[in-house]
Amino acid sequence: MTHTIHWLGAGLSSAPGIIELAKQSTPIIVWNRSLAKAQQLLKNDDIELDIRELDWAALANVVKPGDVLVSMLPATMHLTVAEFCLKQQAHFVSSSYIAPEMAALDAKAKAANLCFVNEVGLDPGIDHLFAHLLVDSYQASEQYSADNQLYFRSYCGGFPKVANDFKYKFSWSPLGVLKALRSKAQWQADGTVQNSNAPWEALSEYQAQLFDRQETFQAYPNRDSIPFIKQYNFQDNWDVQEFVRGTLRLNGWSTAWQGLFDEIASLEGSESEQRLQQISQELEQKYSYEDGEADRVVMCVELEVRRAGQVIWHQSYQLDSHGNAQGQAMARLVSYPVGLAITSVLNNEIAPGVSAAPEKPEQIHQWLSKLTGLGESIGHHDHIAR
Repeated sequence: MTHTIHWLGAGLSSAPGIIELAKQSTPIIVWNRSLAKAQQLLKNDDIELDIRELDWAALANVVKPGDVLVSMLPATMHLTVAEFCLKQQAHFVSSSYIAPEMAALDAKAKAANLCFVNEVGLDPGIDHLFAHLLVDSYQASEQYSADNQLYFRSYCGGFPKVANDFKYKFSWSPLGVLKALRSKAQWQADGTVQNSNAPWEALSEYQAQLFDRQETFQAYPNRDSIPFIKQYNFQDNWDVQEFVRGTLRLNGWSTAWQGLFDEIASLEGSESEQRLQQISQELEQKYSYEDGEADRVVMCVELEVRRAGQVIWHQSYQLDSHGNAQGQAMARLVSYPVGLAITSVLNNEIAPGVSAAPEKPEQIHQWLSKLTGLGESIGHHDHIAR
């Protein structure tokens, strides 16, 4: 029986993945709140696409058991889509983090033999794949010992390929970026849990190994890194000195944004939301990507292992991608892995229940091989000459 992919939300991060899926044999219907906007974003001479206005009653009429629904809608909508999937006996895929409410659907999804796959975009997504490969490789190495000290760093950032005075440009409404500047973060450093109330409180310099060269960025912890220690299969008896998942910014970013930091830190009360909206509109006018302007995405995931102060094992994975004819780097690296997750669900390669990106090296290598086949360059570096 042929199943259908229903892709909900055709925003800026969706087009390359949708177009790639449409070249394959599985039927795909794109549902978007604005029909005209979706038609504009998905113009492509190589494919014919069925694009419809998102209407839940219409969707319910066409979704069949075993179909796959992709939620690229705002994160607040994912649970609604997942619960809709339970009713319709359909699988669910999203690039977003697994919220507690989504995790709570695990037993129901398993009972219905449905896959509810999340965290399969860029970050979270590709970073998970790299992390699992590093942990697996280290555990299989001769240097492995529970007595070693571990330093794990995973950083990702998107910015213009050609740097501007602001050291940043916005692909969509800046409001989300501004709100993230008020977000608390938690990570591990010096063997203990650390906290910050805003990025500028925990800003550091990061030397990224990018293929055959190094580049200096600014970096800061993002969200709560601690739960990922377990998710990445670090064992309870390992001495984890550092564990951080964070954001990369171009060198000089904090200086360019200092005035913005100062104002955001001073905002209080009911007027703060209004002012954030105002700042967002100003930034969107001043620092949006021009038509055809290339973005850049850099990701570095590394695991460093020390014994008696000496580095005995150190490997990393990296991406350094630019916008091209297939779309912006951010859009490709978010939507291509989503497409791989959909294909894996349809091929029965993912277990039922709520899950994140694959953990098994064999499946990860398959995904990475498909990404390189789509033109993405993935670097792997062993920092110790053996």
